[in-house]
Amino acid sequence: MFKLLRSTATLLAVVLGVGGVLLVLYTWRLPPFTTTVEVTDNAYVRGQITLVSPQLAGYVAEVAVQDFQEVKAGQILVKLDDRIYEQKLQQAKATLAGQQAALANSEQKRRSDEARIAASQAQVDSARAALTAAEANWNRIEPLLERGITTQKEADQSRATFDQATAALNQAQAALEVSRQELASTLVNRQSLEAAVLGAEAAVHLAEIDLQNTRIVAPRDGQLGEVGARVGQYVSIGTQLMALVPDRVWVVANFKETQLAGMKAGQAVTFTVDALQHASLAGHIERFAPAAGSEFSVLKADNATGNFTKVAQRVPVRISVDPGQTLMDRLAPGMSVVVTVDTAAKAKPDDVASTGAVSLR
Repeated sequence: MFKLLRSTATLLAVVLGVGGVLLVLYTWRLPPFTTTVEVTDNAYVRGQITLVSPQLAGYVAEVAVQDFQEVKAGQILVKLDDRIYEQKLQQAKATLAGQQAALANSEQKRRSDEARIAASQAQVDSARAALTAAEANWNRIEPLLERGITTQKEADQSRATFDQATAALNQAQAALEVSRQELASTLVNRQSLEAAVLGAEAAVHLAEIDLQNTRIVAPRDGQLGEVGARVGQYVSIGTQLMALVPDRVWVVANFKETQLAGMKAGQAVTFTVDALQHASLAGHIERFAPAAGSEFSVLKADNATGNFTKVAQRVPVRISVDPGQTLMDRLAPGMSVVVTVDTAAKAKPDDVASTGAVSLR
């Protein structure tokens, strides 16, 4: 009897020992329990959540949406009090009108200066003709005076007429130069006025943009989170009014580095969603993160100091959700999922080409 109990205890100990070893081998996926299927529960649904904020400061005049409402791109979410910005727009338009009037007056002055130049040129031509006549008369009288044929008085008058014609021509030429300089000044001043008009037009456009920004609209289709804006609330630039969640989601699975061997972009993926009673959905690997998650942390570990314990790092893997699945509409960013990848499965070439991703091998 004692021998029987002893043999039974020995057999039980052997069975327990073998069972423990097999359990350890199974837990660590060591031979003979190696498998090509990799699983991780460190995975979540992700989406591009947009925080809606105003570009202006002011009081909220109207909140046109409610919590968790579906919205379309361009739909009005919040209206700010626009009275100040409306008056700024009118002020900018008045300034523009004044600058345009000044530019028009400059154009009129340019035409006047050109007409004055033409008049001065005519005076120069007249003075030059008078000088030619006076010079010809003096050239005739001067030889006669030397021969005593004419009187000194007539010679003096002819000489005086010639000198006066010369002075008149010089005066007309100086007046012509003054007219030309006035035109040049007008043209230079016109450039300044044109720049002022452009600046005033830009101010009008900026005022119009500010007025449009008092109407905060949805940047894209999606569903709103909790709406934090309240009528009468004073908001400043960058105040978070609400969040917009688009309907496009994906999964980010954080696999250990020891699980990545054999994974390729385009491989089929299945994942279960905790919030949907572990319902199973399908997807494909899109791409791999360029570095382990620890490299993106704010405080990085310094492995070059002190004692060292090797810890398997995790690499984020982006997974696209296959379209046309019934439960896709119920996926929301932040949900926990369990991802399963068969690394022995072949990647679809079309999926690899569409994502432009590379494999981690």
